[in-house]
Amino acid sequence: MRIGVDGRELAGSARTGIGRYVMEVLRAASRDGWECLLYGDAQTRPVALPGVTFRALGGRWTQCWDQVILPRQLARDRVSAFLSPYYKGPLLAPCPVVLTIHDLFFLDYPGQRRPVYRALMTRVARLYASRATAIIADSEYSKRTIVERLGIPPASVTVIPVALGAEFRPGPGTEAVRSRYAISGPYILYVGNFRPHKNLPRLIRAFAALDAPLRGRHVLVLAGGDRANRPALEALARGLGVADRVVFPGQVHDADLPALYSACALFVLPSLEEGFGLPALEAMACGAAVVAADRAAIPEVVGDAGLLVDPEDEAAITAAISRVLSAPELRESLGRRGLERAREFPPDRTAGAVLALLRRVSAAG
Repeated sequence: MRIGVDGRELAGSARTGIGRYVMEVLRAASRDGWECLLYGDAQTRPVALPGVTFRALGGRWTQCWDQVILPRQLARDRVSAFLSPYYKGPLLAPCPVVLTIHDLFFLDYPGQRRPVYRALMTRVARLYASRATAIIADSEYSKRTIVERLGIPPASVTVIPVALGAEFRPGPGTEAVRSRYAISGPYILYVGNFRPHKNLPRLIRAFAALDAPLRGRHVLVLAGGDRANRPALEALARGLGVADRVVFPGQVHDADLPALYSACALFVLPSLEEGFGLPALEAMACGAAVVAADRAAIPEVVGDAGLLVDPEDEAAITAAISRVLSAPELRESLGRRGLERAREFPPDRTAGAVLALLRRVSAAG
């Protein structure tokens, strides 16, 4: 087996959720002794893993990279199967192509909801999906969405949960890490981008509605490098009089995430939409108590290991946060249940299942 992987998400020291997905597949391939070719561009950071070879491909225009440069290199390298961590991939490839469609939110982002845009992007996504040999969805929720919106036969979509990195485990929340991100005292943590479906304005208002003594003992940490949407959230915090209690540390380096999860008083994921909800799983694996939305794929990930709330009910979010922060025994119980839940996502069920699918499509091709 010689697999190819699109690695353009591996840029810098702070990775996206898709970047972490790619890394876990590469780690699994390396552990199993597979030969893996990682394709990227000038911004991609090479990966130091046995069996993984990096190929930096030129081309400034994304479509040219996707549809011309990459397929040519796949043919030269005689790749057995290619994995794209996106909804798109080469339409004319010399090998089977597997797409991982984490979600279809790109069809519905505010400002891009014009009927013409949605219709065009839906047609494009359907074209990519129809040409793929197989499709991976992170959750049953994502599979249903893909089948319904893209008109893909259910049998073409395989549900494989996102892999959990081995580094996510309980550990000390070092003072150095807190200092690096200007976090002092007990804190409520959120990790992710600041796009509208993440529902952060409601989280900020729910935090502001906490009883003054409880709010005064905690800060709300919104970790993410989303500069475009951050000013509006900062303005909201100022308007609510809690600007001094809401911290925006920017994007957190991968190496620091386990310590931040481990030391938080509570992790909150209030999203209206999630194709999986990896930060909640990472937080549970680090022993953090979790409050999360009861929407989309989140209940599939959290199960009964966290408190699930209606993300559109600010009073319910406030009540759940208050309940956990005010009851140490509940917080400890949620932490234990979260650790047990995280163990239900072992490598053979996640990244190992991706490799098994790549092997099957290669053999069938």
